[in-house]
Amino acid sequence: MSQQGRSQEPERPLGAPAPRARGGWPPSGSRVGGIGGAGGGRVRRAPVPGSPARRARVRSWPAAGRDRTAVRRAELATLEQGIRFRTIFLILMGTILAIAATNVLTGTVGLVRETSSRPLTAAEQARYIQDDIARRWYTWTADLVFPVELQYIGLGRVQQYARRVGLAPEVACAAGTDAPVGSVLSAHGCRTLLRATYVDQTSSFAFTVGIAVLGDEERRVAASGQLAVDDRVGVRPVAFPGTATELFGAAQRQRNAWVGVGPYIVFSTAGYTDGRTRQAVAPEEILHSELWPAAQAVAGRIARALGDEPSAVPQCTQGNVC
Repeated sequence: MSQQGRSQEPERPLGAPAPRARGGWPPSGSRVGGIGGAGGGRVRRAPVPGSPARRARVRSWPAAGRDRTAVRRAELATLEQGIRFRTIFLILMGTILAIAATNVLTGTVGLVRETSSRPLTAAEQARYIQDDIARRWYTWTADLVFPVELQYIGLGRVQQYARRVGLAPEVACAAGTDAPVGSVLSAHGCRTLLRATYVDQTSSFAFTVGIAVLGDEERRVAASGQLAVDDRVGVRPVAFPGTATELFGAAQRQRNAWVGVGPYIVFSTAGYTDGRTRQAVAPEEILHSELWPAAQAVAGRIARALGDEPSAVPQCTQGNVC
């Protein structure tokens, strides 16, 4: 029977190793001493995994935190850049749309103003007249440019008429005129030369009328100022076989002249239908002959018709109703 107050465990000899705990702890050979034991101090127990002490010793990784901060900053920078690009894009598109809308509005206003009828200014009416005259050489028919019959006043104030014998093919200005005249016309941009031949009512005189077409009135004035004052050169005559003019050639020309109107220079040349040359006719006979007045009258009638103002000039941009 045990004594009261004493341990029931058997006594161990001093210095004997401590018994092993269940589960093999403490490990064999570890130095675990009690008070006054071989350790010479307090017993240091190894922390149990998962215990508060173990968790207190777990250190965080500052590099991982820095990486997350850098990623967050990069995301914010990308977002800000996207916002800036979107803002620039919206501003650019807004500017383009504003410019396009302004152009459309301006064009619409201009179209309305252009299509609406308004009174023509004096300058616009003058321009209309010039354009109408400048188009006549190809918009008019041949019978309007060179009438089949022309009336004129001859010597003694007697009314006479000239009859058209034939129309010559359209040629270059230099090809239908003498060289001194053709070079001037070509230098000033002469477009073409139209010619027709007439005879008087007795078929004694032959007249060839030529119309040189220049670009505008300014060029015609410049070309006229350089034409030689020589009645021996001008338009070359056109003869038509089987008619009274078949003997009318360059040698039969008695005189040459021209008159300017609008963009046209109207040339005229005259001779006898019997084939007489210039050298065969005395100068005083020409001065007193009806030949040259008749030629001037025929060419003058054609020139006046080309240069006359149109009978009706529009008063408004759309006819005569504004």
